[in-house]
This record gives sequence, C-alpha cells and structure tokens, in this order.
Amino acid sequence: MLSQDLQDKLRHNALVNILDGSFFGLSVVGLASYVTIVPLFLSYLTESTALIGFVATLFHIGWQIPQLLTSNYVAGLRRFKPMVLAMTLLERVPYFGLALVAFLIPTIGTDFALLLAVLLLGWQSLGGGFTGTPWQSMMSKIMPPHRLGTFFGVQSACVNLFGAGGALLASYILAHHDFPQNFSILFFIAAISLVVSFVFLALTYEPVSEPKDIGARVPWRDFGGRLGSILRADDNFRWFLIARALTSLSLTAVSFFTIYGIRRYQMTPEFASAMTSVLLVSHTLSSTLVGWAGDRWSHRRILMLGNMATVLTIAIALLAPDVTWFYLVFALTGIVNTTQWSTILTITVQFSSAADRPFYIGMANTLIAPVTVFAPIIGGWLVDAAGFELVFTLFALAGLLSLLVYLIAMRDPSEFARRPERGNLVLGD
Repeated sequence: MLSQDLQDKLRHNALVNILDGSFFGLSVVGLASYVTIVPLFLSYLTESTALIGFVATLFHIGWQIPQLLTSNYVAGLRRFKPMVLAMTLLERVPYFGLALVAFLIPTIGTDFALLLAVLLLGWQSLGGGFTGTPWQSMMSKIMPPHRLGTFFGVQSACVNLFGAGGALLASYILAHHDFPQNFSILFFIAAISLVVSFVFLALTYEPVSEPKDIGARVPWRDFGGRLGSILRADDNFRWFLIARALTSLSLTAVSFFTIYGIRRYQMTPEFASAMTSVLLVSHTLSSTLVGWAGDRWSHRRILMLGNMATVLTIAIALLAPDVTWFYLVFALTGIVNTTQWSTILTITVQFSSAADRPFYIGMANTLIAPVTVFAPIIGGWLVDAAGFELVFTLFALAGLLSLLVYLIAMRDPSEFARRPERGNLVLGD
C-alpha cells in the first residue's frame, strides 16, 4: 500500500512521468531512433556494416549490463530520485554532443566524427543502464502495485505516439536539409526534447523511505554471494529468468523480418517504411490495454499470450504467400513488443520485498544480456549458413519452450510472493 502522501500525489506523479516518457519517446524513438536515424547517420561516416550493427547493439548492452552493477548501491537508498536525475543526465547530454559533431563534420572530417559519434553513443547507452535500476525502483515505489502495469502501458503508448510524431518530423528534416546539417538539426531538437523530458521527471514527488523498507548494502566481496543466495532460495525467480532468456532468443526473429521480406518477397524501401508505422501504431494501441489487462488478470498470463503471439508471428512470416501478410506480421510484432516492455517492468518488481527489489531488477536485466547481445550475431551467421527457415524454426521453438516454462514451472509472483514461506526476510539478512 502507498503512504497517504503518495496517494495524494498519485495523479501528479502519473502525469509528470507520462510526460517525461512522451518527450523521451519524441527524441529517442523518433528524432534520433537507434533503429533508423542513428544507423542512417553512421552510414554517411562508414561503409562498415559490422560497425553500424555493433553500435545498434550498444543500446542493449548499455541498458542491461550496468543494472546489476548498480543494484547494491541502489538497495541502500532511502530516495531513488537523486540518483535517477544524476544518471539520466548521462543518457541525455550526449545528444548535444552528437548535434555538434554532425555540425562540425565539414571541419573535422568523417573519420574523427565517426570516432566521436561512437563514443557519444556508448556514453548515452551506458547512461540509460545506470539509470535503469533506480528508475524502476522509484516507479515501483510511487505507483500502486495494482496499477503499475496500467501506468507502464499508458506511458509506453505515449512514448510510441510521440515517437511516431518525431519520426515524421525527422523525415521532413532529412528531406529538406542537406547532410550533415539535417542530422545536426535532428540531434539538437532531440536534445532539447530530452531537456523538457528531464524537467517533467524532476517534478516527480518521492518521499524518504522508512528504514524498514530499504535493504542493506553488502561489501563487494560478498556481492556475488548475496545474488547467489537469492537465486538459490527463489526457484520461481530462476524459472522467470530462464523464460526471459528463451523469450529473448525467440524475439531475435523480429530483427530479421525486414531483411527476410526484402530477400524473399522483394519488399521495397517504401513498404518497409510503412511496416515501421504499422509497428509503432500497433505498439501504441496495445500498450494501455496490455498493462490494464495484466493488472486485472495476470502479468504472467500476458507474457504467455505474448509468447504465443511471437510463435504465431514467426509462423505467419514463414508461411506468408505474399508480402501483404507482413502487415499482420508487424502488427503482431507491435503487440509482442508491448508485452515484453510494460509487462516485464511490472512483473519483475513483484518477486520480492522493497528491500531486495534492486537486486531482482538488476539480475532480471543483466543476466539475460548475453542472449540479447549474441543471439542476433549467431542468428545472422546461421541465416547465411542454413537459411531463414531453419533459424526462424529455432526461434519459434525457443518461444514454445518459454511458454511451457511460464505455464508449468513458474507461478504468478503477485500471488506467490505473499506466502509466508517465501523467505524475503531471510534474503535480506
């Protein structure tokens, strides 16, 4: 239950954090998208596809790996907001640097600009990772547990809605300005949007936690043992991590849908662009519904439906008689992406008490990083060696295995965590 002061500030906190997410989406999802704008910018600086692909992977590496490293420090905080604001500057300031680098390309040359751009993008991605654990801890503290999924769903919908608007603005700027001024304008507007986002985030109301609600930091020499004791004691969380890893493996198929459509169905660039719009619209429309349904029904069941949708999406892509079926493929992909963002954020914090929560958040993100990072690389090698059919089949099997784990082995943490024998007090000792 929330304290009375947080109850009184609930609408305020929901509004300012939704607006934070909206302007963050305008920037990072739309104006400076890691999926479209950043790779396009780098393509002007280098012909190395491997380097461009590595930079795209930086986003996932930066988001997932630092979260476990910060969990021990976050566990002892009585307020998360100061750390959130300090760390999130690291993921926002680099866009001013990218704008300056793009502006100076005629002077500094493409090689030096490429080096600076890669360094700035690495800095930005790590900033997101260092922000992740305290931000998720703060959100779970200031939002009611039974509304957390709905909040993340609405926020995600706004992120993608504003991101779609940013993508339209980016298309206009790219078409009406020459390189490199067009990218300099894009990155500068994105940076300003992130300043607005930061202002709304800073308006979040977070009271100081009671000592009983915070965890105890452990010496770094004992940190691994603390994590190991949690994993040994909490078999339900272990099954969740296994299911997440298998799900991440199956979701790797999404990154190959466009190139598969191009090679098998001669998908045009214009059609591929339209698929991006279908994906964003589907994600936006489904986000609020998925979050609301998870809060009222079960986030575990939503994840099961997400896995079923993933397998169905892969099957449709494989069996599609023509390219028009990819409207359905990308529409379903948008729904799948929704379940793997707002639902994962919500269910992760249900496994533990507030005191142990940062450790659970860190492990839930960092321990699956190897799958997220290496699955696309191995998948691409297998595509070249054996073809899409085999690779998509393997990804679908991973999705089915994940579904079985959710169905048979893992129990719903929102109910299971309330049982006396769970032992969170032991884990906090």
